[in-house]
Amino acid sequence: MTSDPMTSNRGHPVDRSLLDRALAGARLSAYPPGQYIGQESFMRADEIRELAWHAGIRPGADVLDLCCGVAGPGRLIARESGCRYLGVDADPGAIEIARGRSDGLDCRFEMARVPPVPAGEHDVVLLLETMLAFADKAPLVAEIASVLGPSGRFACTAEEGAPLTEAERAAMPAADTVWPVRWRELAALLDENGLRVRWRREVTREHAETVDALIAAFESHRTAIAEVVGEPVIDELLVSHRIWSRWLRGGRIHKVALVARRS
Repeated sequence: MTSDPMTSNRGHPVDRSLLDRALAGARLSAYPPGQYIGQESFMRADEIRELAWHAGIRPGADVLDLCCGVAGPGRLIARESGCRYLGVDADPGAIEIARGRSDGLDCRFEMARVPPVPAGEHDVVLLLETMLAFADKAPLVAEIASVLGPSGRFACTAEEGAPLTEAERAAMPAADTVWPVRWRELAALLDENGLRVRWRREVTREHAETVDALIAAFESHRTAIAEVVGEPVIDELLVSHRIWSRWLRGGRIHKVALVARRS
């Protein structure tokens, strides 16, 4: 999830299954009815569906989901589209949860750090709410382009904005996973790798609304969350979300969803 200390608290490990259990009730209450599908991000279910549609994910499509986490979006896409889905994540706890929730779906999961991207050829590569975590995006985009088929599509979300200042990095928990990118730089990087943006939509307002709803939900469930993962984790979760709220509402960061197609 964008900026959450998902597996660390200023360097102290947090069990993924505990965190998932601790936040489930708050997350469910934060999203409008039908919009929470197990995601760890600011995206709503309908945003995920829209991105999948524009990416051409249809029955039988081969889909690679990078940094899938517990694969809430991936499982939704697989269930509703009938695609063949492979989710990849470096966190063994996330992969274990994803596998346990994928019964009856054409889903496979592998544990791997990205980049590199697993070898093969895919119709669609997904990278949802995770581009932010890569300081150097050039190797990532090059690897993604290398596994796309002749008419392959890269569908992702991105955080547009200037690099963080030293003061911003000091204030943001898990700042080593927060690397915004200027749009012109991202567009040029895609172009250099033979990918042309075919669809783009700004989702800043929607994500700001989701962040604020999550803040309220985490505050409401604070005691129950702290009992499972401890006070420092919920404190940092609230700090990071409040920063994101300011950034999104103040124009410091713009959120976009996009689909780029091999030209």
